[in-house]
Amino acid sequence: MKQQGMNRVALIGTGFVGASYAFALMNQGIADELVLIDVNKNKAEGDVMDLNHGKVFAPKPMNIWFGDYQDCQDADLVVICAGANQKPGETRLDLVDKNINIFKTIVDSVMKSGFDGVFLVATNPVDILTYATWKFSGLPKERVIGSGTILDTARFRFLLSEYFQVAPTNVHAYIIGEHGDTELPVWSHAEIGSIPVEQILMQNDNYRKEDLDNIFVNVRDAAYQIIEKKGATYYGIAMGLVRITRAILHNENAILTVSAHLDGQYGERNVYIGVPAIINRNGIREVMELTLNETEQQQFHHSVTVLKDILSRYFDDVK
Repeated sequence: MKQQGMNRVALIGTGFVGASYAFALMNQGIADELVLIDVNKNKAEGDVMDLNHGKVFAPKPMNIWFGDYQDCQDADLVVICAGANQKPGETRLDLVDKNINIFKTIVDSVMKSGFDGVFLVATNPVDILTYATWKFSGLPKERVIGSGTILDTARFRFLLSEYFQVAPTNVHAYIIGEHGDTELPVWSHAEIGSIPVEQILMQNDNYRKEDLDNIFVNVRDAAYQIIEKKGATYYGIAMGLVRITRAILHNENAILTVSAHLDGQYGERNVYIGVPAIINRNGIREVMELTLNETEQQQFHHSVTVLKDILSRYFDDVK
């Protein structure tokens, strides 16, 4: 039984991403309770032991245990990191067949517990599986969130900060669309310390459009590069998931690029896709609708079309 006033997170899937998320969550002291759920009982129990041994160094006490789906009943947030991983040469969309059946079982089990909180989905292809979680759960669309392009946006800000030699926190720029090959940079709203990047290019010959194009390619293809080198990506996305968790549990009303349901925004409907959104205790308070230029709008529509083509194979109401 959860104590009143406590924040409980249920983590499903303790692979590379899930375990990294649990470690980062404990280090930042955001939740009061963390239950780990995984079909690999030994792995999850080992993670619980390992994490608990480090609690003496954590910023605040957190109760961590190995549990089951019934523990989701009192959870404020269920984070899903379970599923097949992306292998070298695979795109995120190649994972759909493997993971959508896994998600049906997971989400049905969570909802059977009586869960009435917020879902946060990290498993790829995240936009497809977030939509599936929404459909399988029957929860309001606001309470189902995908990690979307939060990591792509972080990569984008980091690489731009290196190029312009400023702190990443002073770079304001978004990657939107599918978390995958059809994502796009919103150059029309990219700013360095409130100065538009396009203005900087016009005023300073030291910076070139070709360099910026290469930066985006490195953002888009970062996962492929990391997977080729070490087999999987997990630290960056784990940090992104913790950032979303903090926005939810602390009711921050923070603007983050997540996979959110569109209902007319950007001229699109009935799809989950990466866009800036205001996140608080209730999930997605509002989708922020950027004014895109013509090229960006076309690229975004293409990204939606690619996702809907996949979704239509599994859900009859997607057109």
